[in-house]
Amino acid sequence: MKRCLTTTFSLSLGLTLLTAGAPALAAAESAQPLAMRGIMQDLGRHMQTVTLAIAREDWALVEKTAPLIAQHPQPPLMEKTRILRFVGTNMGKYKSHDHKTHEAAHELAQAAKNKDGMAVIAAFQSVQTGCYGCHQEFRKPFVEHFYGAR
Repeated sequence: MKRCLTTTFSLSLGLTLLTAGAPALAAAESAQPLAMRGIMQDLGRHMQTVTLAIAREDWALVEKTAPLIAQHPQPPLMEKTRILRFVGTNMGKYKSHDHKTHEAAHELAQAAKNKDGMAVIAAFQSVQTGCYGCHQEFRKPFVEHFYGAR
């Protein structure tokens, strides 16, 4: 009987420690950078490339880079599911920002192909406005949710 109580106590203690460690494990998992972070960093580099190309009137480089913005990679399915769960009822707003940015980037590519500097600048402004709108609405809560207060 004494051995049975010891085994039960050890098993109970082990389960308690395992369960207590679950939040720490979840926190550690959420602290790992998402693929989305890398995607956003790449988009930032593409935006910088376009900015420099516009300044140099290098329409070929703008035309080449704009599709990288418009058709950026998607995060892996599991991560995308987590993000969409987080966005929840704001899905329409989230997708609207994304759609506007994609469309503006396509317009940017077309304007660059036409070597129409003013249209390039207007389209790039639309791309930036789309990015800014999404960041204003979602970046801070996104970072807090997936990475904690940083």
